Amino acid sequence: MVNTELFKDPAIANKLSRQIRHYIRGPLRLMEVCGTHTVAIFRSGIRSLLPEEITLLSGPGCPVCVTAVEDIDRAIAIAGHPDVILATFGDMMRVPGSTSSLNEEKAKGRDIRVVYSPMDCLKIARENTDKKVVFFATGFETTSPSVAATTIESLGLKNFYIFSVHKLVPPALTALLSASDVRVDGLILPGHVSTILGIRPYEFIASRYQMPAVISGFEPVDILQAIYMLVLQINRKRPKVEIQYSRVVYPDGNPKAIRLIDMVFKPVDTNWRGIGVIPESGLKFKDEFSSIDAEKNFDIDIPLSKEPKGCSCGDVLRGVKIPTDCPLFAKACTPEHPIGACMVSTEGSCAAYYKYSGTDIG
Repeated sequence: MVNTELFKDPAIANKLSRQIRHYIRGPLRLMEVCGTHTVAIFRSGIRSLLPEEITLLSGPGCPVCVTAVEDIDRAIAIAGHPDVILATFGDMMRVPGSTSSLNEEKAKGRDIRVVYSPMDCLKIARENTDKKVVFFATGFETTSPSVAATTIESLGLKNFYIFSVHKLVPPALTALLSASDVRVDGLILPGHVSTILGIRPYEFIASRYQMPAVISGFEPVDILQAIYMLVLQINRKRPKVEIQYSRVVYPDGNPKAIRLIDMVFKPVDTNWRGIGVIPESGLKFKDEFSSIDAEKNFDIDIPLSKEPKGCSCGDVLRGVKIPTDCPLFAKACTPEHPIGACMVSTEGSCAAYYKYSGTDIG
């Protein structure tokens, strides 16, 4: 059902809906890469404005969801040091590791704190000189510039460290489009990440994979217009990467933010929860910043990490399944008792399906 209160101009939405129906020529599977888009689609009821030929799939653009189990386990191990204060963003607190979560460890007495900005950690470090303060840094290109800036600002502090598990969106899209079991006809690309990257890092999507792609904003009409632009590209058989979100995203992105990332970090192969290792899809510190790198300054000894048994989070993040295909969905796995990371984050596909799809949860 359409939530008309979220549409600033219903007339434009209805016109776009008619245009989409006019130009569509057969079944299409479109993926919204970003978790914020997934939530916006559900909240606004966009699906009810689309023809039944269009299937919308969620992608790997939820940073909480793709943080690997082993990285949660490592963060918990760091927090277990008696002289450590571990800080992170609030949405990481409930993400399950192999046997526990940061929330559970905090309840056991570990000093684990929620911050709203990595810069907040510098204040904690200056006020607790007898402690080692570690920031558990997660997210995509949207958050990594602020972590890079915090790194530079922190030089000289002897008790501050960062555990970086940042991930990069374009390499994940390469892995996604190269997979034989992923069937997608067009991509709705993330708006926030693209304010940093611009359009050029995505150009391989059209040139190499002949896949239409549109960078979209987050208003319901933005998303409808992005879908319309994808339908036109597919109809005309002219795949390219376009910017719908032109009021915010520029072709060159944010060069200053990109320079900050390049100054501090280097791309490395990294593990994505439920998906596996993707080449050069993570960010770790360059050697000259090794003094702040938590992985090089703490003894992190963890047993072999394990994914939750029966969880389909990886297939959901690749668009191979929808959340209701998972045998745990709304049964063993709920927002109150999440088993997979996709049920934890407010941007997670499973959490969105659970909250907005009207599923009977008994």
